[in-house]
Amino acid sequence: MSLSSRAVAHGAVTIVNAISCGFGAALGVGLWTEASVRLTGEPGVIEGRILSDSGESPVLIEKTVRRVLRHLGLEGEHGARVETRSNIPIARGLKSSSAAANAVALATLAALDAEVEDLAVVNLGVDAALEAGVTITGAFDDACASYLGSIAVTDNRSRKVLKRFNPEGDPAVLIYVPPRKAYTARSDVGRMRLVAREVEGIHREALSGNYWAAMTLNGLVYSAVLGYDPSIAVEALSAGAVAAGLSGTGPAVAAVVPPENIKKVKDAWKGLEGDLIETTVNREKAHVLR
Repeated sequence: MSLSSRAVAHGAVTIVNAISCGFGAALGVGLWTEASVRLTGEPGVIEGRILSDSGESPVLIEKTVRRVLRHLGLEGEHGARVETRSNIPIARGLKSSSAAANAVALATLAALDAEVEDLAVVNLGVDAALEAGVTITGAFDDACASYLGSIAVTDNRSRKVLKRFNPEGDPAVLIYVPPRKAYTARSDVGRMRLVAREVEGIHREALSGNYWAAMTLNGLVYSAVLGYDPSIAVEALSAGAVAAGLSGTGPAVAAVVPPENIKKVKDAWKGLEGDLIETTVNREKAHVLR
């Protein structure tokens, strides 16, 4: 048993937000979270630190480690000290919680020399996120896109991956990140459920392979429900993005952009307050760092 390990998982952006109806889809992107786990001989004592945003609560880290230890029947044998670092802005709709849970779960399992199937690792993180109160549905779609890469279309209620897609070409993913945070767990679920039927239709489009259209339509619907300005996504589309929309419950807006239109979309967004991130589609699974 190694007693310590590191792992990395990637971020994602929304294609279909599952909160309204339980069906979702997400796209893995090149942003990342790395977790370092060191097991100790102090059962019950789990200390987490978020090095890249020390003001955030480490409760998800702690819940994830406990879930893994409980799953393996080792809760009475080990404690842990865990550190994460990430370039994913927290509470902007970019799946920072899913990436953190995946990375922490995978690093903890590796420290214990335990081999667990991919979706079992994902589900440990989803359970921990629900227990930590950082998610409404468990965000199974986000967790799958984070862990598996590319596009995952899911039934979040039954935690099934319905279909996966590997997008063609090499598009960029441009993300507009406003300065303010918006925590998913504090979102108005009642308002989002008003559009459940419409989002189910959008999900069927994603499932049929029209995932870029689904991403744009989902963003427009949720922007209207949650009170965000849809013109940010529309400007990206006008500048040549193949898809653009609100990610999660916001406030970030993501755009999928062919290489030849990257500068045009950047120019369309250059007057916005906040940050602009340029990244890629992530196609690799979460993995242990050797």
